[in-house]
Amino acid sequence: MLHYALVFFVVALIAAVFGFGGIAAGAAEIAKILFFIFLILFVVSLVTGLFRRGR
Repeated sequence: MLHYALVFFVVALIAAVFGFGGIAAGAAEIAKILFFIFLILFVVSLVTGLFRRGR
């Protein structure tokens, strides 16, 4: 998932360089959403791993 966030971020940067503001904004929003989903899943995974290790 982090890979897709980075891909959309690169697409947003390239679109911004070429002057496609709408596409750049859309790709940046998608990248931001994917990054936050990745972050939430990562934290949940860490917490569940700590609880399983404690048993």
